[in-house]
Amino acid sequence: MAQDPASQAPPAPATPARALLPLILPALLVGVGASLLFLGVSEAAEALQDVLWETLPDALGIGRYSSLWMISMLTATGIAVGLVVWKVPGHAGPDPATTGLEAPALPPAVLPGLLLAAALMLAGGPSLGPENPIIAANVGLAVWFGRRFAPRSPGEVWMALAEAATIGALFGTPVAAALVISEALAGRPIRGKLWDNVFAPLMAAAVGSMTMTLIAEPSFDLDLPAFTDPGWSDLLAALVIASVAAVLGMVAVYVFPYVHAAFQRLRHPMLMLPVGGLVLGLLGALGGHLTLFKGLEEIGELASDPDGWSAGEFAKMAVVKLAALVIAAACGFRGGRIFPAVFVGVALGLCAHALVPEVHPALAVSTGVLGILLAVTRQGWVSLFTAAVLVVSPAILSLLCIASLPAWLLVTGRPQMQLREDGTSVR
Repeated sequence: MAQDPASQAPPAPATPARALLPLILPALLVGVGASLLFLGVSEAAEALQDVLWETLPDALGIGRYSSLWMISMLTATGIAVGLVVWKVPGHAGPDPATTGLEAPALPPAVLPGLLLAAALMLAGGPSLGPENPIIAANVGLAVWFGRRFAPRSPGEVWMALAEAATIGALFGTPVAAALVISEALAGRPIRGKLWDNVFAPLMAAAVGSMTMTLIAEPSFDLDLPAFTDPGWSDLLAALVIASVAAVLGMVAVYVFPYVHAAFQRLRHPMLMLPVGGLVLGLLGALGGHLTLFKGLEEIGELASDPDGWSAGEFAKMAVVKLAALVIAAACGFRGGRIFPAVFVGVALGLCAHALVPEVHPALAVSTGVLGILLAVTRQGWVSLFTAAVLVVSPAILSLLCIASLPAWLLVTGRPQMQLREDGTSVR
């Protein structure tokens, strides 16, 4: 039955330009600052990584990625991060198993320890990315800055600017931030037009991504063969691979709280993190050096030679990397889950291509990444965006959208890879 036009709610009024103009300068400052902090931590971690994994083993006459060195280095990283969590003021922030992309505003005194723990983790080899601690640090700094220099501005504004700017810097494009913001706003009451609400965060994300691009020139394109002219067999492959990847991701999600509870029984960071590092070292020895670190450079190496490994080897790397992700996030290493999950999806996609060579590698990789990210992050837009940007093929977009539907049905309403304070899974 048609609704009486008179009874319909009036459209939300647009925000006048004079209300948006004062947000431009804060967005510019936060965008530049967030990207520079991310770059600084990344550069420091990469310099330390070169020392730990190249200079030091070469000087000692030990193979850079020998099993002995991987086990020793990961265990030592657990000891180093454990000391930071134990002794540094603020204890490097909250339990990382309880945090996601939406970070609380931590006190400034906590942030040095959090950034130090994140840098040590990135350099030492655990399978986590920089996104969660960097977002948390930028949010904390932005809120502190806002309270000090613009006390009348609500803290939520500074949090939104910092999150958007950091996501823009992480992915090298503001599109990812815009998608995340839109998805977050979908479940909240908002005032005015949607575009009015994303105006300032989108500017912060654009400035953050532009700063990153001008300094570091990041690229996520794996340079796989171009995918053109999709057919029915491609649609079937996309549906199957994305769904299998989602199921594999959900296995990790269901295991996660039990692994976290096992490490919590050790009670002390100087037990939890070194033991976790030892287990990660053993996993690295099993899966090979490509299963270490956050995985961004490693997926480039995988994609540079899609036929360089057998289906079994790709499958082993995917399983080992996913297990390493669960262990690293559960034992207390400070880091995010997106980048290592991307590695899992790439390895799984290349496994499908190795099993069925008729499946195009770009299609296999993008749908594998899509499925695993839907399970691990529960962020639909981020999953679609990341899967698409890895292959830069417009012809694949429609297949990704279709493949996301059954994969989403497999994960929605189920536990997430994030825990509450009591150790139960967020839904």
